[in-house]
Amino acid sequence: MSSRPVIRCESVYKVFGVNAKKMLQGVRGNVDAKTFQEAGCIVGVNNASFEVSKGEMLVVMGLSGSGKSTLLRCISRLTDATAGKIYIEGQDLLALKNKELIELRRNKMGMVFQSFALLPHKTVLENIAFPLQIKGMKTEESISKAMEMVKLVGLDGRENYFPRELSGGQQQRVGIARSLAVEPDIWFLDEPFSALDPLIRKEMQDEFLRLQGSLKKTIMFVTHDFDEALRLADRIAIMKDGIIEQLDTPANIVLNPATEYVRKFTQEVPREKVLKIESVMEPMSDSKNLSDLKVSKDAIIETVAEKILGQEKPVAVIDSNNKVVGIVEPSKVIHTVFGGRKESS
Repeated sequence: MSSRPVIRCESVYKVFGVNAKKMLQGVRGNVDAKTFQEAGCIVGVNNASFEVSKGEMLVVMGLSGSGKSTLLRCISRLTDATAGKIYIEGQDLLALKNKELIELRRNKMGMVFQSFALLPHKTVLENIAFPLQIKGMKTEESISKAMEMVKLVGLDGRENYFPRELSGGQQQRVGIARSLAVEPDIWFLDEPFSALDPLIRKEMQDEFLRLQGSLKKTIMFVTHDFDEALRLADRIAIMKDGIIEQLDTPANIVLNPATEYVRKFTQEVPREKVLKIESVMEPMSDSKNLSDLKVSKDAIIETVAEKILGQEKPVAVIDSNNKVVGIVEPSKVIHTVFGGRKESS
């Protein structure tokens, strides 16, 4: 990952209401949502500061009305922030003129929303080629590029279907393919899978992880589904009333919640289903006392717990090159699986 963040937010506020700017200046950044509400203003985002690195997937989550979609809209400048600074690859987003903003969106940003917004009178292929033609690409070239995207999202054979002939999951794939066709460096996804039934949703998450594995986009992904966040995220930002309560790795959010709200949010999560061995491993000790079993640092604890608990000695943890990077004690697995539940109850 490069040293300069792709997205940087400094004290970003979004307050809706006639006197929003005036009120914000009056309180010098110390915003109390209730006081603002009494004055006829609604606080959407309250003092958000964070960075997103190149190739990172930051999942923003929270309940309905927590400000997650508003934050995303501020960073893509579909909504103008009331105060603060937003930088995209070092460029001051809020200083850009309309023409520059359109250029940035066309060439750098991809967006996928909950509603697929496909053009009903165009085929799958034409829907995907459409943004490329708007950019000025020749028809033949845009169709060829769109066909690549069709294959990428696994819709071969359906390129000449119309949206009405596709399932919800397939329509969502078209939306993703259309967004990817522009080859955005930065990808904004707002609840893209929430309209899908659970089975298709899981398939789309798998597909999405596969795409990200090969494309390495810088992504901000909004969801209200904690399981989805845990599956997809490099880091998670949990929001409540416009405030980012905690921004951390999935493992740290589950194991070390920073606030009472985050603790309540995470207490029902079966840890062994979401945490990787990496999050419970310890530094390498004397290799003579290790078991013969080896487990991957990326294995979800649940998938290897039984094997580890069948060992009397610590188990070696390996990386993708089969290099030993640490050890895991059976007792640590027992504590992770059962300990947290006793404590929280």
